[in-house]
Amino acid sequence: MNEAVLDIKKIWETIPHRYPFLLVDRVTEFGESYIVGYKNLSINEPFFNGHFPGEPIMPGVLICEAAAQLGAIFLKRHDNFKDKLILFAGIDGVRFKRLVVPGDKLDLRVDVLKIKGRVGKASFEAKVDGALATSGEITFSAV
Repeated sequence: MNEAVLDIKKIWETIPHRYPFLLVDRVTEFGESYIVGYKNLSINEPFFNGHFPGEPIMPGVLICEAAAQLGAIFLKRHDNFKDKLILFAGIDGVRFKRLVVPGDKLDLRVDVLKIKGRVGKASFEAKVDGALATSGEITFSAV
């Protein structure tokens, strides 16, 4: 099992998200321009109750949000963004390849592609058991 670079308590100190909307459980790796982490999915996640009854599937937009939160954690470690709120500004080229269901571990990787002032772009991949579930690009803005 991967040792956490940031456990849940450190994540709470880094971004403002809380239950039921915190979608990153651990950060396992930081690189110069990337971050890796994961979300463990339990049947107790509130979104599974309504999406869909009898056939629980993680909403794709929440997979994108999980990647955005991981990206925000990456940015908050840099002085330019330390005291800023990192917001979603757009998503592009998102593709959904596999269902994400209760019991899955959603492995996330975000690669920062460019930053210009307070705005930037990153690519992301979300995998389950090594199989690509979702990929795309996120645009973010710091306020």
